[in-house]
Amino acid sequence: MTADLSVIIPTLDAAATLGATLDALTGEAAPLREIIVADGGSRDATLNIAAGHGANFVAVPLGRGRQLARGAEAATGRWYLFLHADTVLERGWSEEIGRFINHPDNAERAAYLRFALDDNARAARRLEAMVTWRNRVLGLPYGDQALLISAAFYDALGGFKPLALMEDVEMVRRIGRRRLAMLDVEALTSAARFQKSGYLRRSARNLGCLMLYFVGVPIPLIARIYRG
Repeated sequence: MTADLSVIIPTLDAAATLGATLDALTGEAAPLREIIVADGGSRDATLNIAAGHGANFVAVPLGRGRQLARGAEAATGRWYLFLHADTVLERGWSEEIGRFINHPDNAERAAYLRFALDDNARAARRLEAMVTWRNRVLGLPYGDQALLISAAFYDALGGFKPLALMEDVEMVRRIGRRRLAMLDVEALTSAARFQKSGYLRRSARNLGCLMLYFVGVPIPLIARIYRG
């Protein structure tokens, strides 16, 4: 059911998490068309880990939007799954994704996955609940929830833009809320960035950057604020 699926993963020094992400992809019985690692200049073992899992490696100038776009250019599948390098799909993901791919009504729709964090803290559960609300009310899944979309629909939309930040939000806004669906597949994402910065501080910064984007502040300025 997923033989026409190309998985595209942007990376930058992702050796600590990439192995688990790739294990979850290759551990399913259903075959994949290919896995493409679009790397922005890693200096760690990212390339070796990708090669060890049979992934194709594409070197791209740093920038997640640019990396995602270049990965799609290199892909040969009829469907794309854009996935972060620190996100692990739960067992059985291929069945749910396969059903979406094979339904004819989804040719011009896209899907995202259920957000979860690998942290037992209450703050992690609160953040997961906030993300669920954001998805349901605002129709704004982020890139750490993955994005499943047909190659034809992706091309018709013009693909990912080479943005320094907000490439995921910009894309889902073009897709439109009514053409987005959430699949019942857990996308377990590393909580390291929240643990390092603090859940409240990181979440507030993310929300602030989103608001700046919606009022038209230039992306390069938002990126500088985001990176502190």
